[in-house]
Amino acid sequence: MKKTQNDNGDSAYRKAGERMTLTIMRVKYPFRWIPAGSFVMGSPLSEQKEAAKAFFGIFDYSEEVQHRVNISRGFWMLESPVTRGMWKAIMGADPCYYSQPNNHPAVQVSWDDCQEYVRKLNDLGICPEGFTFSLPTEAEWEYACRAGTTTPYHFGTALNGDKANCCGQFPFGTDVKGESSYGTSKVGTYPANSWGLVDMHGNASEWTLDWRGAYPTGEVTDPLGPETGEQRVFRGGGWSDLAHDCRSASRRSDDPDNADNDSVGARLVLRQKD
Repeated sequence: MKKTQNDNGDSAYRKAGERMTLTIMRVKYPFRWIPAGSFVMGSPLSEQKEAAKAFFGIFDYSEEVQHRVNISRGFWMLESPVTRGMWKAIMGADPCYYSQPNNHPAVQVSWDDCQEYVRKLNDLGICPEGFTFSLPTEAEWEYACRAGTTTPYHFGTALNGDKANCCGQFPFGTDVKGESSYGTSKVGTYPANSWGLVDMHGNASEWTLDWRGAYPTGEVTDPLGPETGEQRVFRGGGWSDLAHDCRSASRRSDDPDNADNDSVGARLVLRQKD
């Protein structure tokens, strides 16, 4: 492994969005530093109602109840979704049935597949000292996505496919319809958030560690979700999803062994060991 740019050091002196690059199996993995902090997870009632209206009132978004979450320790998050090049170098094959360049997200991966990918990375013994590869928790994902913002998207209140790769024919926060996508795009095609993370909205949804379950009703620190469940949560929305499903607070889930969804991928974190 080749390490570059601030791979170690005291986390108290790192700045939000600081960049570190690892080279693993000849593939570059750029990470961004996500500092410890506090935020309000979930969405306000007005946003929940607008999300329900955006898809003809078929779905209820009241589970996005707002609650304060404390993230007690900073962590590194992969700048982009895991790419096909990253996945193939570790797993030996492209998981998707259709061909795309190596700089597109790896999709059609199950939660179980992602655990195997993470295990193989950790078995290489290449983590910076004191850290381990993992998927993010649901709270870590939303905290990093928001990067200090409180709007539906880190870039504002509206999306119609102009600022993220999604189905722009079904916009959110605007009546202006945009273009619909027909597949994944190169990672980083759209602007990053203020912490340097790209594609947190659209392009590929991203698995998290958590089982799907109700949010806690009060303030919590480093929540891990339910201990058991039937489905695992993925976040961020993908290229085929409607704009309201790409919001910072939007929650979706699937069976952990399902690898059929061609808009679901993953994003790594490097978490400090206990």
